[in-house]
Amino acid sequence: MMKAVLKKGSMKNYYTTEKYLKNFLKRNYHKGDILLKDLTYEFITAFEFFIRSHPVKKNDPCTNNGTMKHLERLKKIVAWAQKNEWIDKNPFIGFQLKFKRHERDFLQETELAAIEEHGFDNPMLEKVKDLFVFSCYTGLAYIDVTKLKPEHIITNVDGMKWIKTNRAKTETSVNIPFLKPALLILEKYVEQKEAQVSETIFPWISNQEVNRSLKIIAEVCNIKKHLTFHLARHTFATTVTLINGVPIETISKMLGHTKLSTTMIYAKVTQSKIGLDMQVLQNKLDARNNKTKMKAV
Repeated sequence: MMKAVLKKGSMKNYYTTEKYLKNFLKRNYHKGDILLKDLTYEFITAFEFFIRSHPVKKNDPCTNNGTMKHLERLKKIVAWAQKNEWIDKNPFIGFQLKFKRHERDFLQETELAAIEEHGFDNPMLEKVKDLFVFSCYTGLAYIDVTKLKPEHIITNVDGMKWIKTNRAKTETSVNIPFLKPALLILEKYVEQKEAQVSETIFPWISNQEVNRSLKIIAEVCNIKKHLTFHLARHTFATTVTLINGVPIETISKMLGHTKLSTTMIYAKVTQSKIGLDMQVLQNKLDARNNKTKMKAV
């Protein structure tokens, strides 16, 4: 039933949670299943400890937030069971999921420029670089970039091109005006499309190949950060838009967020943005003082 609702990636995560549960039941209860009514607060706290101390993959312990995610999935299933009146009391009452908030990393302007300006002789590295930079200037996730089709590109009456599509993750509609760096990459691949059979604008590249290529790109361009398309999306929200004065509400719309609070996590206010804002304020104060002096004269 859940397969019809959840995305493939989400289902994979639920299967991992299921594996943790089965291992926990086998080790602590010596059975493969228990009754829903036997779920207790004690069961949940014991399961939390088990996840932290018994990784599914050997020598790869689950992080705090990973542990909380597994418990969050179980909590959703238990809440669903209570709504269906299969249990009277929710054992998660009083249990608090404790996520640790991590600072979202992003590329600085110089780092983004270093990647943009570097040409790669290896065709695969050049393609991955193009897709990564395209994401940095549009805010699109990797899956949305690879699913982009010619019909998703529209031209307004003023001649400006826009991306009009839906996010694969949430199906939220997004409308993004093209910045020149992204437009140049688009035109490059649209020209190549004539010789391709695929309906999408950009070539499909496996996650493994993308991750391998991004690691090489980072090394070649002397980038110390872990390059991912999440980082590219954060770069769009901060270095490309927020720092350059684009309102947070506008950024939120382009990222396809339904809550402004979500955007605040991605687009954090940086020292550079604070400096720019204060410089704008200082310029206004200087202009006001000059007018006052002129009137006095």
